[in-house]
Amino acid sequence: MTQIMPLSAEGWFANLFSSRAARDGKVLRRDLDHVDRYVGRERYYAELERRGFHAVENAGQVVIFCNQEPIRITL
Repeated sequence: MTQIMPLSAEGWFANLFSSRAARDGKVLRRDLDHVDRYVGRERYYAELERRGFHAVENAGQVVIFCNQEPIRITL
């Protein structure tokens, strides 16, 4: 199934956070190029902070934790 990406920042956020995983408090993964293209880092960080979510970045990808639980890095 092909998904058409929204062109506005509001549409991008709506698409991202209306997913079942986000609604269920799970994790999402996105390409940082998409973050930059659709919303920009500053607005992205502000939205995560507004929602009380955390995220980690690695190798051009971002993993968003759609909950307010603490994050622990394990080896």
